[in-house]
Amino acid sequence: MDSFKAFIRELATASAEVIIPYYGNPQFGLEIKEDDSPVTLADRSAEQTMRQLIEGRFPDHGIIGEEYGSIRTDAEYVWVLDPIDGTKSFITAVPLFTTLIGLLHRGKPALGCIHQPILRQLMVGDGRETVLNDRPVRCRQVPSIGQATLLTSDPLFPALYQNGSGFDALTRATRLYRTFGDGYGYLLMASGWADIMVDPIMKPWDLLPLIPCITGAGGVITDWQGRDAAAPEAHSAVACNPALHQQVITLLGS
Repeated sequence: MDSFKAFIRELATASAEVIIPYYGNPQFGLEIKEDDSPVTLADRSAEQTMRQLIEGRFPDHGIIGEEYGSIRTDAEYVWVLDPIDGTKSFITAVPLFTTLIGLLHRGKPALGCIHQPILRQLMVGDGRETVLNDRPVRCRQVPSIGQATLLTSDPLFPALYQNGSGFDALTRATRLYRTFGDGYGYLLMASGWADIMVDPIMKPWDLLPLIPCITGAGGVITDWQGRDAAAPEAHSAVACNPALHQQVITLLGS
């Protein structure tokens, strides 16, 4: 994994060089996709750059990308790319978007990266250890939901895609609830600044790169019902420390 860890950092650096000039620049080329989500020139150009680097270095590897689709998904190694996770933050000049990069080995998440290029925060996890700017980090070990800080990406989504009343019960049970979400919320949770991060709807490029970062920091990440987050049928996320996990899942299902 050491050579892949070096390469994932190279991908993060290269994508940041593309993204940073567009940040806070009105000429970011906003378009609305068929699913009503925004996309910019920064999203597309950053993914193109990363795909070119992967094809040049590892031409037999597969790629799953948000903007340009999938190739060779049956390969032993498959890269998962979300060039800008949190495009709504990006287009409003809020520095809480991230670039997500993951590596699957035989279909299982082996390596993950969460990169915030404006704040210069780079998290890399391999399922055993997670580092933030090269320093090991661990999730915070609060024992009860009443002491916990909860984050999510969009407060309207739980009622649209999952159990809205269960999510409301969770928000009332926590000490603090904020919407510092998307990939950055998982960076905060894994580095001990928040305790629970939930998203009721996720795509593979949103979810798979997060798994090695969360587990490497001593956390647990599942879908909304408590099932394996790496399973093909997983389309949501709940991340927290092991002591809180069952309490969270129970409330979300209430």
